[in-house]
Amino acid sequence: MKLPPRPSRRTLVMAGAVAALTVAASAAVPAADAQAATGCAVTYTTSSWSGGFTANITIKNLGDAVDGWTLGFAFPDAGQRVGQGWSATWSQAGTAVTARSVSWNGALATGASTAIGFNGTWSAANPAPTAFTLNGTACTGATTPTTPPAPTTPPPTTPPPTTPPPTTPPPGGQTPVAINGQLRVCGINLCNQYGRPIQLRGMSTHGIQWFARCYNDASLDALADDWRADLLRIAMYVQEDGYETDPAGFTNRVNALVDEAEQRGMYALIDFHTLTPGDPMHNLDRAKTFFAAVSARNAAKKNVIYEIANEPNGVSWATIKSYAEQVIPVIRANDPDAVVVVGTRGWSSLGVSDGSNANEIINNPVNATNVMYTFHFYAASHRDNYRAEVERAAARLPLFVTEFGTVDYTGDGGVDVASSNAWLDLLDRLKISYANWTYSDKAEGSAALRPGTCAGSTYTGPGVLTESGALMRDRIRTPDNFPTA
Repeated sequence: MKLPPRPSRRTLVMAGAVAALTVAASAAVPAADAQAATGCAVTYTTSSWSGGFTANITIKNLGDAVDGWTLGFAFPDAGQRVGQGWSATWSQAGTAVTARSVSWNGALATGASTAIGFNGTWSAANPAPTAFTLNGTACTGATTPTTPPAPTTPPPTTPPPTTPPPTTPPPGGQTPVAINGQLRVCGINLCNQYGRPIQLRGMSTHGIQWFARCYNDASLDALADDWRADLLRIAMYVQEDGYETDPAGFTNRVNALVDEAEQRGMYALIDFHTLTPGDPMHNLDRAKTFFAAVSARNAAKKNVIYEIANEPNGVSWATIKSYAEQVIPVIRANDPDAVVVVGTRGWSSLGVSDGSNANEIINNPVNATNVMYTFHFYAASHRDNYRAEVERAAARLPLFVTEFGTVDYTGDGGVDVASSNAWLDLLDRLKISYANWTYSDKAEGSAALRPGTCAGSTYTGPGVLTESGALMRDRIRTPDNFPTA
């Protein structure tokens, strides 16, 4: 019988764009063809915490149109430094800071504005600069530096552990769970039992209602031993012939896969896979019932992570936050130590696919500890502006890429090797854990296994893999960095 097609992952909205970050060692100079601005205005606002701050800058061109611009200013205090930035190429020499336009925001018509920003550090004081230049011309049109009177909530959103990491030597086992033990969120990182940041790398199942045949002893042995994966994401659809049709049966299937992952030393990410409808409140009662059951049954396990809403869409962050703050206590009542991953707006794009960004989460985080936030991408559709937002958000929020594809947002099409590697390099550098879509043999570009593989018994080696599967196996099976001291 033909399986139902996998639904479109998300409606792609290229809005709220930000550009990739480059921090140079020396000050940038204006492009040769950049015209001098005859008038400009700058608004500079900051949100501070102890030792750090986020600066948002709006540049308005009040003079002749320019094609390429360089903004200059000086920090009033020598201890202020630019860290991660976005929507410009940033450099600093002494107290002098330079932001140079990137390809998509260099043209500024008369009266046009653009927004840029950065995360910075300060040592003794954090006064705002008061003088700016655009292409060498002083901005004298209502330059308005402002700083909120009180510090905003600092990162990390989850406090570091109050007890020191254990000093005992690492366990004798060599599996991811044996080495890392019970995970927790410390600051902006996922940390192991020694309090050290780690990255988990693994694969997501497809819908277990359609591809149960792909998750057997041989295939899971291959994932753990041949791929050397750290993580199995268990995608339990709620609608689309999923959980709502047989709650007890699907709960048992999920628990069985948790056990299979545990036996192989892999972490299990339990995915409450909501997609249509996009409002998680539609499934609030189901979520409470499901997570009460699986958290009670798996509370003693060290390998379980809970993903409480796959891809919220068509709703506000306030709605997602409210849902999370009703579901998390259900889990905590049984399993107070496990990490919980919360979906984000715009198909878990941190709001970017809705024309927003991570600020709404940074300024209004979920009222719970040991929480991370979801980001999803599809490499052929989501490129530099999405990567830049992840880099910016990762300085303030603990992120977990619970799903991504090497292809386009439909889950199909050709593999975008360059964009996939750019994403994976970024996630590796930031120690952001990930699960690739999908460990299945569906006839679509994102599937790791060739069609028909799950009807046989061989899952090891490159011969059974698609182009996407070969790329992901090569990336995942490289040595892990799991520090224990």
